[in-house]
Amino acid sequence: MNFNLRNAIIQNVSGNTQDQLKDTIVDAIQVGEEKMLPGLGVLFEVIWNNASQEEQKMMLETLEEGLK
Repeated sequence: MNFNLRNAIIQNVSGNTQDQLKDTIVDAIQVGEEKMLPGLGVLFEVIWNNASQEEQKMMLETLEEGLK
């Protein structure tokens, strides 16, 4: 069976409003289940791929600060 998890996740949230996307992210973080991590990773990939170099730099700075 050929199942593309990345595409399934993107299809599942495509067309969602900002509030719905926020709810999805907050819920995944609060629940804390390992099975939610791939979905968060796919959402981060979308953000990263659509960010400018300056936005990517800001994300990296935020990540670095959060990991201290």
